[in-house]
Amino acid sequence: MIQPPQWTGVGRTERGHVRATNQDALALLNDCGVWIVADGMGGHPAGDLAAQTAVSVATQRAREREAWLREHQNAAGEFVADLVTSANQRIHDLMLAKPSLQGMGTTFVAFTITPVPMPSAHIAHLGDSRAYLYRTGTLKQLTRDHTLVEKFLQRGLIDAATALTHPDRHILTKGLGMGVDMKPELTSTPVLPHDLIMLCSDGLTKMLEDSAIASVLSRANGDAHRACHDLIEQALTRGGEDNVTVIVVAYHHH
Repeated sequence: MIQPPQWTGVGRTERGHVRATNQDALALLNDCGVWIVADGMGGHPAGDLAAQTAVSVATQRAREREAWLREHQNAAGEFVADLVTSANQRIHDLMLAKPSLQGMGTTFVAFTITPVPMPSAHIAHLGDSRAYLYRTGTLKQLTRDHTLVEKFLQRGLIDAATALTHPDRHILTKGLGMGVDMKPELTSTPVLPHDLIMLCSDGLTKMLEDSAIASVLSRANGDAHRACHDLIEQALTRGGEDNVTVIVVAYHHH
């Protein structure tokens, strides 16, 4: 009998209370240990197409290269980066083929966990969909938003409080569809069996501050289903101003 995968994810996406459509997409590839969230660029009619295309291309690519990753676990960063470049290439091809799609784009965050040399999560992202690590009561953001406001913050031009309400806070500096040679940012971090790893679109983080996310995760007590459900419900309760997507990945103790 095949051992079930040790890390498994639970995910959910909701339109929310304000938007007419859901331009978020997600993939739970528990069988090959890959998880993805994409958030189509708001205001562009093809945002949903961009997000769905990115997720389906990356899914296909992950399945094609799953065996390769098992042989080359030290190249997991290369593996997740390739998911991004494959998806980006397809989005650019679509725009070339159909001029009405010009300007479409999407955020993208994908990660995988490799067991050797020590268990680690490897993340590739573009835009403001995020990855977080929750460990023993502490929530840590693993990705940096690729937004204008984040750039202003890093340069000390504005403070964190201003950033939360800045009129340009949704403007991305990087995303799929924003250039053929878009390079994702790669992050890797060691993981422990009691950690939770969360991916989300900004529909969650606009509605819940990190402290609120941390308390929902703490109440979930390691239960990924409950964590995912409660985070989405909280975002909807607080206004659900955007599409909201959450994936929570946890370790299964055999």
